[in-house]
Amino acid sequence: MSSLGVSFTDPALETRVRAGVEQVEVQLAAAVDSPEKFVAEAAAHLLSAGGKRFRPLLVMLSAEFGEAEHPDVVRSAVVVELTHLATLYHDDVMDEADKRRGAPSANARWDNSIAILVGDYLFAQASDLVSDLGPEAVRIQARTFSRLVRGQIRETLGPDAGDDALAHYLSVVADKTGSLIATAARFGAKMAGVPLDVQETLTEFGERIGAAFQLSDDIIDVASETGDSGKTPGTDLREGVPTLPTLIALRSTDPESERLRSLLGRPLTDDAELDEALGLLRVHPAMTEARSYVQAEADAANALLAKLPEQPAREALQALCDTVATRLG
Repeated sequence: MSSLGVSFTDPALETRVRAGVEQVEVQLAAAVDSPEKFVAEAAAHLLSAGGKRFRPLLVMLSAEFGEAEHPDVVRSAVVVELTHLATLYHDDVMDEADKRRGAPSANARWDNSIAILVGDYLFAQASDLVSDLGPEAVRIQARTFSRLVRGQIRETLGPDAGDDALAHYLSVVADKTGSLIATAARFGAKMAGVPLDVQETLTEFGERIGAAFQLSDDIIDVASETGDSGKTPGTDLREGVPTLPTLIALRSTDPESERLRSLLGRPLTDDAELDEALGLLRVHPAMTEARSYVQAEADAANALLAKLPEQPAREALQALCDTVATRLG
């Protein structure tokens, strides 16, 4: 699992987690299949493009605090990953993206209508599977889906006049990213029969570490050099997408930041302006403040782990917190 940045100190744990994630892959392929050839092809499009499977990994690690081998653990991981994949189809339509995981997005390969319908199909498949996990699992999934949609709506509408743009953005990240990662941790623990207090701790951990990973991507988009992170630096700036560093920089009132503030908050389609904005933002105090915020979130997540029984799975979760710090550079 080195691609996920997870350090396993226990070979038996690594073997179990790898086996679990491999089972998820098999069941994912079965879940997206369909007798209709086109539906099967379109639904498997992003699945075939790969991905880190961070959410199934978190399901597996959370289950380690109970009966990790319970078959519902893998099933719940499939539900979470199907839900995640469905949101990617819809996100690419909302963002008018033409690439996803290095491949043409579904909306670029076909069209927006197909991408939306395939996303709906994947949500339906996830709903079908979660119904086998019991009414409480259905309720958790429904509430998670509600948060995902509310987050997307608020992101699309933007903050209301007079709202704090940074607070609005952080709440969107919590709903669009933190909620599903929290559910991954909750499902893994719940399906493994973990005590309720440990379930709650793992759920809160998932929420915090999920937001921290998403926000660290904001920093990487600015700080990385071409090729370092697998994505072109300044992508969010070019598209005018608000991120943690840019929103912090826009709050600054010092005269030295006037030029940077004039560049931020709008798409920078001109290469010269984009390079100028990247240069100014990389040395701006906003980057230090953004790194500190993300580190604080990772530290808060790490502190929660002290409530958990001491075992190799806890060490692996601590390694996820360390990965955030490593990503910040």
